[in-house]
Amino acid sequence: METFTLIFLVVLAAGTGLQLWLIQRQATHVNAHKQAVPAAFAGQISLQDHHKAAEYTLARLGIDRWKLGIGVVLLLLWTLGGLLNWLDQLLLQLDLSTLWQGTLLILGVLLIDMVVDLPLEIRSTFGVETRFGFNRSTPIRFAKDKLIELALSAAIGLPLLLLILWLMESAGDLWWAWAWLAWMGFTLLITWAFPTWIAPIFNKFEPLDQGTLRSRLENLLYRCGFKSNGMFVMDGSKRSAHGNAYFTGFGKNKRIVFFDTLLEGLDEEQVEAVLAHELGHFKRKHIQKMLITSAALSLAGLALLGWLSQQAWFYSGLGVARQSDALALILFLLMMPVFTVFFSPLMSAFSRKHEFEADDFAAEQTNAQALIDGLVSMYRDNASTLTPDPLYSAFHHSHPPAPERIAHLAAKMTTV
Repeated sequence: METFTLIFLVVLAAGTGLQLWLIQRQATHVNAHKQAVPAAFAGQISLQDHHKAAEYTLARLGIDRWKLGIGVVLLLLWTLGGLLNWLDQLLLQLDLSTLWQGTLLILGVLLIDMVVDLPLEIRSTFGVETRFGFNRSTPIRFAKDKLIELALSAAIGLPLLLLILWLMESAGDLWWAWAWLAWMGFTLLITWAFPTWIAPIFNKFEPLDQGTLRSRLENLLYRCGFKSNGMFVMDGSKRSAHGNAYFTGFGKNKRIVFFDTLLEGLDEEQVEAVLAHELGHFKRKHIQKMLITSAALSLAGLALLGWLSQQAWFYSGLGVARQSDALALILFLLMMPVFTVFFSPLMSAFSRKHEFEADDFAAEQTNAQALIDGLVSMYRDNASTLTPDPLYSAFHHSHPPAPERIAHLAAKMTTV
């Protein structure tokens, strides 16, 4: 057995074992605390709602176990099982150009992965989400969404994939630097285009009606110095009962979006506080910081790929018989999650810091108690567990656990 093969298998086993252990910790912790509402939420969350959140979390963990197991089996089949090597050899018989042969190889892997994931996604949507009253989609709408996603991915992703492979083939040893510039340009373009051109393909966006809520929110935007392309209500209820709010885009193309389900569950003061939290991300420059972090990580990743693509052991150690740009790229995409899973707590901590800062900003601009009440309503309406396992949460949750977040805001109130 080659050295890199052994390293790959050891890290895969360690990462898989870690994730299964974390899932079990989460299940045990949530199950052990489902019979009593935490003191901080007593009077706001009923025992029935708390129990529902626990059962929903446990059901989602069951899906996660299956997803993890299937993902590991598929990864081993693609690599050491020889499936990727077989597909590569099969496509070579078509006598296509290197560029198109590589493109078909990568598209084939991605398409097969999508098909394998589909049964679990169906089970999640029409099983778990339906059982707990969240799913509002239909089989026809689900199928239509999938076809649109596939067409959109082809229309947007195929030109980018062709460009990356062409750069790998033609731009010399520093192809990865040019690929990074292309990737960043693509990211900025999609971020700019998403609110106006992409999101409306899936949902309807109506301007927020004139009234006291709009006036309150416009005053908040004025106080915060935030200029956008408008405030919109999204018909999220046609697919799910979950509620959320976000702003997207950049420059003059920024949009503030509320799920219709969110507006149904919160009063005006709570909506204002939730929007203030989202504006906190803007005012504290979290979007820029995340873009810079993403740019640095993608540059490092492409530089690493540039080096690995020249190493014979990288291919042979992962079950591939020959070297090519497309094989290097798809092997890298398959392999990286195996090694990066251990760094998840660092990214989660980075994200949580931003969430606390955005909460602080919201508490300065609006009523902190309204934000607390709004968050508690969202926890209840979305069946979010109030008792996550701390270690599981550190790996998997980009937002602080509910008790920590509410305690942080409560502390802000006592210091005012």
